[in-house]
Amino acid sequence: MTATATATAAPAARPARRRRRHRVLIPLALAAALFTGTLIAHAMDQPDPTDRGFLSPVAAGDDGGSRLAEALRAQGVTVQRETDLLPALIALDDRPATLFVPAPELLHQDTVHALGELPAGRRLVLVDPSRRVLESAGIPLVPTDRRWATRAVGPAAGGRACPLPEAVRAGTAAAERQRYAAAPDRSVLLDRCYADGLVRLPGDVVVIGASDPFRNERIGEHGNRALATGLLGGSGRVVWLDLDGPAPPPRVGTGSSGPPAWSPTPDDRTTPGGTADSTGGGDGSGEPGDGGEGSAGEREGEQSEQAQRPDPANPLWAAFPAWFWALLVQLALAALLVVLWRARRLGPPVTEPLPVRVRSAETVLGRARLYRRAHAHAAAAGTLRAAALDRLRTRLQLPATTPQAEVAGRVAARAGDPPEEIRELLYGAEPGSDAELLALARSLDRLTRTVTAHPDHPTEGDHR
Repeated sequence: MTATATATAAPAARPARRRRRHRVLIPLALAAALFTGTLIAHAMDQPDPTDRGFLSPVAAGDDGGSRLAEALRAQGVTVQRETDLLPALIALDDRPATLFVPAPELLHQDTVHALGELPAGRRLVLVDPSRRVLESAGIPLVPTDRRWATRAVGPAAGGRACPLPEAVRAGTAAAERQRYAAAPDRSVLLDRCYADGLVRLPGDVVVIGASDPFRNERIGEHGNRALATGLLGGSGRVVWLDLDGPAPPPRVGTGSSGPPAWSPTPDDRTTPGGTADSTGGGDGSGEPGDGGEGSAGEREGEQSEQAQRPDPANPLWAAFPAWFWALLVQLALAALLVVLWRARRLGPPVTEPLPVRVRSAETVLGRARLYRRAHAHAAAAGTLRAAALDRLRTRLQLPATTPQAEVAGRVAARAGDPPEEIRELLYGAEPGSDAELLALARSLDRLTRTVTAHPDHPTEGDHR
């Protein structure tokens, strides 16, 4: 017996181990797929500075900056859009101005150093610059911690008071994502705000590690609008460097001495639509430095029309924000996980050998104990009556749809008892105690023994 049981259990052990392995691998695979989908959705939701129209003053998309440009103009600030670094530097003439560089990563490596050579009285605002840009521009900062997503905090977050009046007036803003600190080999006095997400250096160089306060999608949240307009509009004039892609290498002059100089030719200054910008670089007018307002408006209107010619997009994708699609994918994966968890296995049911054999008497006794513990007198009585009726109908050849009165009459005729007593026994009230349930079980057993007994071997229904 022992050898036979061991031989039977050995082949069944392998399928059991295989099934256990699948139950572990499937949830892990689904969790990995959910994690990967979350990363992809997060990457798609984050703005890309290399995308066309990113923080552009003429782009009305979620990642554009048209709402910021409108807010600045509403405060009387002049917004001058330039599409190349050289015209932007020329526009920083002897008047106070702010040079806004929303995508410093697009600048050519041979021209980045010019950002650290601005004349006095000019503010430079860089959005999320990398270590390469900071080192090339000679700015003594290094990126430190970077968050998964931008967080809205107060200007005094991080345990130190914020000395920038623009940040103090704005209050809570979404400015903490990339943090910055002084370079290890440089000793410089820094003004820090928003838990080191906003830093100002001597010379009025401002570095902010998040683009959220400037983007159309989030400028209306918290104090983002006040912070963005405060950082850019303090001087009354903003030179907005709007690069629609990686900047080309600069043209060099033929000077006999000194470093190569850029050649300010109109060919180098192209609009996002690919046409040359033939206006001067002074203040956005037709002639350099004449301050003409009419021609500046015409040029801005032409550039706006050219920049607002996006490629045809899928209207379904544009109808909902990116986070909606990410949430939809995650819910679908979660529903699939629940389905697989409830299904437990794929394919039709199969027979499996039991690890041990259980006697029917033990099964009945265990189920009876469960009924007794739960005080389920009605359920137990229903089970007993159903079993008795099944045996009686089989013996009397009655279908399951036979009315109760006919079943009671046929059984009473065979057992010799009154039909009313038989009907009460088979279809009567539920027992209210263990004693009544025990009496019902004995009566049903005696009745079934009497009716189902062979005619040649009658029985009185006594307990054996």
